Amino acid sequence: MATLPPPGSELGKLMATLPRAGRVEWIGLRPKRAVPMHETDHAQANTGQGLVGDRYASGSGKRGVTLIQAEHLPVIAALSGHDAVSPATLRRNLVVSGIPLVALKGRRFRVGDVVLEGTDSCDPCSNMEKALGPGGYNAMRGMGGLCARIVEGGTLRVGDAVEALPQPGEDA
Repeated sequence: MATLPPPGSELGKLMATLPRAGRVEWIGLRPKRAVPMHETDHAQANTGQGLVGDRYASGSGKRGVTLIQAEHLPVIAALSGHDAVSPATLRRNLVVSGIPLVALKGRRFRVGDVVLEGTDSCDPCSNMEKALGPGGYNAMRGMGGLCARIVEGGTLRVGDAVEALPQPGEDA
């Protein structure tokens, strides 16, 4: 997990301050490698594993859920020469709007009744070159989203709030 600055430090205070909660806009599951994503309005998250019906459902958990910023989709489309890009093309589980995902790296956060912990950036893979065309990999660099582990399982739903949880030493 990423190391955060001390909660009482100036940088720690800045990193803990988010303007508002976010929202789940889209949910997708990928049952196997190289098959189309299945769009759904909800998914079951299993503690320490992944999403039921997703290829990472029984994995180690560091990549139990992948998230991408909704606000980045039009930028990725423009940089790859498309009018729009479907979330399914980018192969992330959740599309989230209204909260900067980069601020959740190394933190615990709640999505509906599920608690996640941002573990690492979700960098694009070479498949994005095929999915988006030449330059697709580079179009996604820096905007691939976030990988998270499932700390407390439950059901994720489109429309759920996405909220950072206070870290030890931070004000609630």
